[in-house]
Parts: sequence; C-alpha cells; structure tokens
Amino acid sequence: MLGFKGWRVTKLHRVNNVVEQRVACGFAPRATQALHWSSAMFRNNYDNDSVTFSPQGRIFQVEYAGEAVKQGSVVVGLASKTHAVLVAVKRNAEELSSYQKKLFALDEHVGIAIAGLTSDARVLSNFVKQQCLAHRLHYGRDMPVRTLVDLIGEKAQINTQHYGKRPYGVGLLIAGVDDSGPHLFEFQPSGMTEEMVAFAIGARSQMARTYLEKHVADFADCDREQLIRHGLRALKESLVQDRELTVENTSVAVVGVANGAGTKETFEVHDGQDVSAWIAAVADDKEAGEEGPSESTMDVDS
Repeated sequence: MLGFKGWRVTKLHRVNNVVEQRVACGFAPRATQALHWSSAMFRNNYDNDSVTFSPQGRIFQVEYAGEAVKQGSVVVGLASKTHAVLVAVKRNAEELSSYQKKLFALDEHVGIAIAGLTSDARVLSNFVKQQCLAHRLHYGRDMPVRTLVDLIGEKAQINTQHYGKRPYGVGLLIAGVDDSGPHLFEFQPSGMTEEMVAFAIGARSQMARTYLEKHVADFADCDREQLIRHGLRALKESLVQDRELTVENTSVAVVGVANGAGTKETFEVHDGQDVSAWIAAVADDKEAGEEGPSESTMDVDS
C-alpha cells in the first residue's frame, strides 16, 4: 500500500498525464483547468484544519472564518466618555420570515453586536453569560469589560490550537460599561480583541468605517443622542441605494453612565417604534444637507 507521500506523487503523475493528453488533443483550456486543479490540490494540504500553517505563514481556516464575517449584515459601534452605542441593520432570509436579531444583552452592563454565523454567536454569548453570572456570584459585582473580552478571545483562540476544531465564523462588537467608564471592543475569529473608539464589521462595512474615520474626533464629547445619530449615519453609508433604514430593519443598543449622577445605565436594546424618532432625525439631517447647497448656490448667483 502507498503511504500518504506515495499517494500524492502518484496523484501528481496522473494529473500530468491528463495535461499531456489534453494538450496533444488541442484542448488547451481544459489543460489549464487541470493545472489549476493540481495547484488547488496542493493548497488543500494546508486548509484542512486550523492548526496547519501554509508556507507563507497563513492559516486558511481562520481566513475562511473571517470571510463569514464579511457576509453578515453591517453593525456599527461607537464610544464616548459617557456612553457606548451599537447599531445594526437586520436581515430577513425571505419575504415571509421575520428579521434576525443582531444585538444581544450579555449582562446588565454589557452586550454584543454580531456579524456572521448566528449559531456561533449564540455559543459565545451563552458562554459569556455563564461567566458573568459566576463572577457576580463570587464577587458580588459586574465583571470588568476587559476581563470579559479576554475570556471570549481565549475561548476562540483555543479552536486554532487543537486539531478537529474550527474557528468561530462570527465577528463581534462588544459594548459595555464598568468602573473605568464605557468601552467598545472588536472580536475577530482568530481570537484577537482590540479596544476601539468606533468600528464597523460586516458586508459593506468599509463605507461605514470611512464615515467614522472622518468624525472620530467628535465622538469623545458626544452625548447619548448625538452618538446614536452618528451611528445611524454611518449605518446609512453602508446601505445599497434602493434600501433605507426603517423601524423593521434597524436596532439600537445603548449602555453608559448617567450624566452628572455617575450611576450606570444598563445595556438596553431598542427595536421597532423605539427607534423611529432617531431614524426620522437622521433623515431630517440628510434633507437639510441636500437643501443647504442649493440655497447657498442661489445666493452666490445673485
């Protein structure tokens, strides 16, 4: 019996024979396809599991999980000195189905926005809920957001160390508040976590990030309402032309510190008619911006 190495050499000889036969018969395009098949066969030696590095130092399984995040609908997160906000566009798989939830509360002081596989997000959220309950039981206080995020990253990174496991195909934006103030973190399938001032993940999220980069200097001093408006404006930038924000497809979550009082505002998700006033305010801003240039142009012409 042939070992793995001998089987691979025999397989390569078969591929070469196919190439030679097709070139001899004048089927050059099919010969090219056979060559692509050969190269794909060798690449597959490095993407069968999440513990094998390619010669270029890449782990393909982790990269594939990152692609799953890019397929999810966009979510945006922002943080100021007093609040952290998450906003999301919800999708419905079919016209007759309901919209999928994108924002979830993990504890009174923290929650997440997801982009990617909802089932993987459910596994991570259940894990975090258990950790938060255990921490509250032992210490009688909320778990610090940084500690919570590190636990998520460690759990996800373990899946890239053991054969037979796969990375979680979901990205998270984690918003919470603790004794040091509001925080926003990004989580990637590789297990990497990083604190952000503002960020967006999901499909067409680059357009939302461009808006956030332009206004990043303003976020620190924004109050609750201003931060929500910035988040919705960034969300609108990522939408396709024939789609608008509505009360059915938009979710907003807020957590923070009450102005002046120093008391924590619990993480609360707003859906349906609760977000109608914010959507209307962003729409009014757009209409005012469209009317402004036309009026100034008339003044110049006169």
